[in-house]
Formats: sequence, structure tokens, C-alpha cells
Amino acid sequence: MILRRHLIAGAAGLAAAPLAAPAVHAQGAGWPNNPVRLIVPFAAGGPTDIPARLLADELSKTLPQRVIVENRTGAGVVVGSDVVAKAPKDGQALLYTTIAHSTLRAIFPKLPFDPIADFTPVALTGVIPMIVMVNKELPVNSLQELIALFKANPGKYDYGSTGNGAALHLATELFLRQAGGLKVNHVPYRGESAAMPDLLSGTIAMMISIANNALPFVTRGEVKGLAVTSTQRLPQLPDLPTVQEAGVPGYEAYTWHMVMAPSGTPQPIVNAINEAVNKVMAMDSVKQRLSDLTLTTRSDTTPATAKKWLDDEIAKWEPIIRAAGIKAD
Repeated sequence: MILRRHLIAGAAGLAAAPLAAPAVHAQGAGWPNNPVRLIVPFAAGGPTDIPARLLADELSKTLPQRVIVENRTGAGVVVGSDVVAKAPKDGQALLYTTIAHSTLRAIFPKLPFDPIADFTPVALTGVIPMIVMVNKELPVNSLQELIALFKANPGKYDYGSTGNGAALHLATELFLRQAGGLKVNHVPYRGESAAMPDLLSGTIAMMISIANNALPFVTRGEVKGLAVTSTQRLPQLPDLPTVQEAGVPGYEAYTWHMVMAPSGTPQPIVNAINEAVNKVMAMDSVKQRLSDLTLTTRSDTTPATAKKWLDDEIAKWEPIIRAAGIKAD
């Protein structure tokens, strides 16, 4: 497992690295006089915060103003997202968010903002696959054997997630449905660190986990890794098949990271930020450090393609959320 102090040290190293790209300016639009706030609606030091800080360090070198990460947590991602939704439309406040944004409308009956109308997607920065894991004593050694076990024992087994509507919950519900409507009980936890002891002990039979968190347990043989949720195998576990390869056609699930601006931000500013973000995410040093977190960087999206990604994710997950009756904790 990548130690937090090593990642923070890596961020410091990036900050000291030579400038990789010329400064980007918003063609006559005018940047704010104050530093740009990159709002992260997750806790400091976590798997979303660390990539955001790497990005902010490099953006500070390419944009006219420094970019400072500000962690604003609460109500899932609602509190932090609301800060950006109501911020001035001048590029001074940006949102660094995840797949959670695509679930807001379906999970929360009331929101202080519109997740679609109040935000402008700027750039998709990366995707992170997950790993299907089971307790090592469970009598299965492949995904097809797991599916057969669940089919033969509807409602007997439990799976864990990091909470109602979280990425792990959604990925599992999608798997259960695409694998034939399997009946497995959901047990929500407050984070993977709370769920993992129960997977290790056999209290729960299965969990789909963020790849970086799952890797140490799989490689040490403490759990059985059965498949990866992406369409490509993980370089760290080249012998682990994808869910599609293991017999569930069309299955694909990631968590992902995206930069957004308040809706109405002038297009020249949006374009300038997109260009700067893409240049940072294309840097070899950034790609390598984020690869250690099993995050595959993206440096090819435009604001239009970022919006299409978000629209597609909303269209993918909202039916799953409604069919499963998922509500906010």
C-alpha cells in the first residue's frame, strides 16, 4: 500500500519540479486577482484529496494565479459542491469531484443546487477501477463460481460497501443485476477500513473495493481477488481477469475524478483551465505517481467530452439507484 507520507512527499517533489508547460492564459477573459480555490468535498489525505493536491501544485505553475486545495466535507459531497455552485462565475472556485456527483440527483430528494444545471464540466482527470474480492474461505475460486454460489443460495450471503450510493455500492448492484439478478444482502459501512475486518473474518462474503485499497490484501492472499471492474486488466495484477472476461458481458465500473466550474463561467476561462489540466495530467511524473494509486490519468478530454462523460454516468447509475431503492444515509 502506498503510504500517505510518501504520496505527500511526492506532491512536494512535483511542486519543486521544472515547469513542464508554458503558462496558460484565458484569452482576454481576465483571471481573478485572488488564488483559485480547488474545492475537494472529501477529507484531507484521502484517495480523492491526494490527486487533487498533485494537480493543484502543477496548475499553480501554469495558471496566472496559485491553485489552493480547500477541503469542504459534509453530507457526502453536497457541502463542498454547494460552495462551488454558489461561487462567482470567474474561475476562482473549481470543484474536484468524483462519480458521487452523478448520483446526487437520484439519491438526495432535496439539494441546494442542481447537479447538472449549476455546473460546467471542465476536464475528466482520471478513472480508478475496482476489484471483486471474497473471503478466502468462501468455496469459490472464480467469478463464475461466485455467481453460481449466489444463484444457489439467494439471500444467504452479504456484501459490504462504503455506504448507500457510494461507488462500491453502485458497482456491486450493477454486477448483481448484470450477473442475472443475484440476491445478496447489502451491509453499508463507514469506509473500507471499517468493512475490511468483516470481509477478512467472513462476516461478509464479498466486497468490491477500490483497486489501490484492495491490492495489498489480494497480493498477500488475505482475500481472493476474482476480477477487476475495468475493461482492461490491472498492470499490478496481470493474471486477474476483467469482469467481462470472467463471464459478465458489458460490465464496466469505475470511480472517476473530474474538475468542474460554476455554470456560467466564461468559456475562455473554461477552455484555459481544461488546457492546463490536460497538460498536467499528461506529465510522466504525474501519471506515474497516480498510477501508484491505480488511477489511470486522462489528458484528452474537452469540456464537451467531459460533459458527455458526466451525462453518460448519470444515465447509467440513476436507473440502478432507483431500482435498488438507494437513498442517502
